[in-house]
Amino acid sequence: MAMKTVIIIGAGIVGISTAIWLQRAGHSVKIVDRGVAKDRASYGNGGVLASCAVIPVTGPGLLKKVPKMLFDPRQPLFLKWSYLPKLTPWLLRYLSHCNPQDTRRIAAALRSIIGDSLEDHQALANGSAAQKRIRPSDYLFIYNNKDDYHGDAFGWSVRKELGYAWDEFDSNDLTEYDPVFSQELKFATRLGKHGMIDDPGAYLNDLTDHFEQQGGQLITGEVEDIVRIEGKVCGVRIAGETVSADVAVITGGAWSSALTKKLGLHIPLESERGYHLELWEPSIMPRAPVMIAGGKFVVTPMEGRLRLAGVVEFGGLVNARSKKPFDLLRNNIIKAIPGLTWKDETQWMGHRPAPSDSIPVIGEIPGLSGAFVGFGHHHVGLTGGPKTGRLLAQLISANKPNIDMAPYSPARFNPRRV
Repeated sequence: MAMKTVIIIGAGIVGISTAIWLQRAGHSVKIVDRGVAKDRASYGNGGVLASCAVIPVTGPGLLKKVPKMLFDPRQPLFLKWSYLPKLTPWLLRYLSHCNPQDTRRIAAALRSIIGDSLEDHQALANGSAAQKRIRPSDYLFIYNNKDDYHGDAFGWSVRKELGYAWDEFDSNDLTEYDPVFSQELKFATRLGKHGMIDDPGAYLNDLTDHFEQQGGQLITGEVEDIVRIEGKVCGVRIAGETVSADVAVITGGAWSSALTKKLGLHIPLESERGYHLELWEPSIMPRAPVMIAGGKFVVTPMEGRLRLAGVVEFGGLVNARSKKPFDLLRNNIIKAIPGLTWKDETQWMGHRPAPSDSIPVIGEIPGLSGAFVGFGHHHVGLTGGPKTGRLLAQLISANKPNIDMAPYSPARFNPRRV
């Protein structure tokens, strides 16, 4: 295999994973990033290696729920109404997948990317300081009652079809497992063989340090374009200067489409704006990460704090964050864990890259040799980052991955060549 010079655009979990696996394959690698670490979805995610999170938001029945969710401040769906005209073309494509057949197809595609997340992260972080940030754990879904659980029966049936297994807890079982939760929460499922990252920002920093220690170069700057000659990548233009490369990989998350459009790849991509609220020095720590199913938010016990992450808001990349999602998270955690107090709190909003079909975009851009993409993981970017990076490294090294890559192909959106 010939050694290649590769430039990766974006230093989130997908970018750094790709870089490390390419280094291990013998390539020379540089990462270009804007340098604003806290903007990355990889920084602000829920920290759960949620291998079971294969059910897309666009499950059957969503169309009936959307109006109520948008007008009920207790629901975890928000919209910047001024953004609706721009959002509508993407939204119509997105909602067209709210059916059982598409849900099963999307779930199967996600299973291959996130189903072994704990092992994928352990393999990625091996030999680096990031290893200490990975913690094997259970993952619980906590419901108000068993009827609410049965309301999610379709999603759980799809998980069962894909090989997932879980335990069912009644209120006594849940109290015995972890007594911190409200007695009003009377049913739960527990999935084993999951994991969590105790500080996602520090984890990314440790992986980046490891990449540089192994000879990688991190460049801070804005990428203007990918330079190509006769249908082949030859460099990346950064702040007016061209840096030579044999391969360019776009892993810029929700910002990726600005570059892909210049290359003739038109992917219907939106920002699924996510929020987290961190409660520092909490008086109560849950035993394991949990999804509070009624509020659709994750509670993760991290180093020195609880992170509450969730909420979906559509409002684009430019609009300011909203206050109501933070209020909702705060109110919901008080209901879920009575008596919880904390010393301080921090707030974050970030942009999760959302293709209209809920499947990541992974592969080589059609008609342009040496240009690859890896983005579009919605709310499971941390979970699926290491596997995506490994797949991209295999493709760039001309090694055939052991999964069918067709579901993730950039060509699936029938790009218009320009």
